[in-house]
Amino acid sequence: MDFTFTKEQELLRDSVAGFLAARYDLEQSRSAVKSDVGWQPAVWHGFAEELGILGATLPEDVDGMGGGPVDMMIIAEELGRALVVEPYVDTVVIGAGLLRRCGGAAAEPLLRQIVAGAARTAFAALEPSSGHAMHDLSTTARRDGDEWVIDGSKTVVTSAPLATHLIISARTSGARRDESGISLFCGEFDAAKPPAGVEIHSYRTIDDRVGSDITFTAFRLPAQALLGAEGEAWPSIEATVDEAIAAIASEAVGCMRKVLADTVEYAKQRRQFGQPIGSFQVLQHRMVDMYMELEQAIAATYLAIHSLHATPAVRARATSAAKVTVSRAARFVGQNSVQLHGAMGMTEELAVGHYFKRLTAIEHEFGSTDHHLARYAELTRP
Repeated sequence: MDFTFTKEQELLRDSVAGFLAARYDLEQSRSAVKSDVGWQPAVWHGFAEELGILGATLPEDVDGMGGGPVDMMIIAEELGRALVVEPYVDTVVIGAGLLRRCGGAAAEPLLRQIVAGAARTAFAALEPSSGHAMHDLSTTARRDGDEWVIDGSKTVVTSAPLATHLIISARTSGARRDESGISLFCGEFDAAKPPAGVEIHSYRTIDDRVGSDITFTAFRLPAQALLGAEGEAWPSIEATVDEAIAAIASEAVGCMRKVLADTVEYAKQRRQFGQPIGSFQVLQHRMVDMYMELEQAIAATYLAIHSLHATPAVRARATSAAKVTVSRAARFVGQNSVQLHGAMGMTEELAVGHYFKRLTAIEHEFGSTDHHLARYAELTRP
């Protein structure tokens, strides 16, 4: 298998890296997160209008560029290297992924808005009692004339405070943990002015992103809000979440590359006993171990990326293997980078502390290590 990037992919990587180096300052980004706005809209519009990365992986018939998983990996890795908090994965990977796979009256116009930077999505899937199992649904949707009525609760809806549209999973038939009978609904959304029947509690997450807990009580959506066929959304959800796992694995690789580089540079400059701490053999061995964990994470991510178009079982095995490998590497690299920086590593004055928090969050996003080990074991069982 050839892992060499094409000239176009190298240009994409260099363009994203150059834009972020010139326009994305970590301190400014964190100040924006802590403000009432919560993000940098100008950067998002730059992604759409100057870089075109919001449409790089979307089909040409919705104004995209028709790129594939490798393009997504390149973009996500560079966003991770710069520790970007804007909702690329939530909107372009998950939101657009669900819209592409399910279709429906609202899909094509919304995909065009995503490419243009005018729309951002959040996926309301997890519930207070569901754990990481997105097919464990207590939220229900029932038809009432020309409308759908939704009742239930969703938790940790990432990027919901920034979203213009909300995609909701709800059960239209079947038992609570059935994979059949799940439907998706998409409607306009504004967390600052929730519609009737919606109660929102928003917060900032540990990794300086935003999320919400949302309760629906007789929340009404028009009939055309249904995405795809009623009760048949689970295959689309599963495929999209696997793609999102590959994307955040790529993001983690970008984070770890930056953290390791900063740690090596710090070890060259920090002096103890009259010499750089990087000259101590035990610390050299520690940094080599960090490098080896990073390389294993890169290999696992490549396998997941190249398996996204494989059969569902192969794709699921590869993404779960990547999630386990990347989670282990994120913990090891993140914790050791903080330790090698000493007490300064836990402060907000150094970038490493911010990267450590994001790597810690990635370890649990879209399923913990235990969850994916169990999933992999189930998939490999004869």
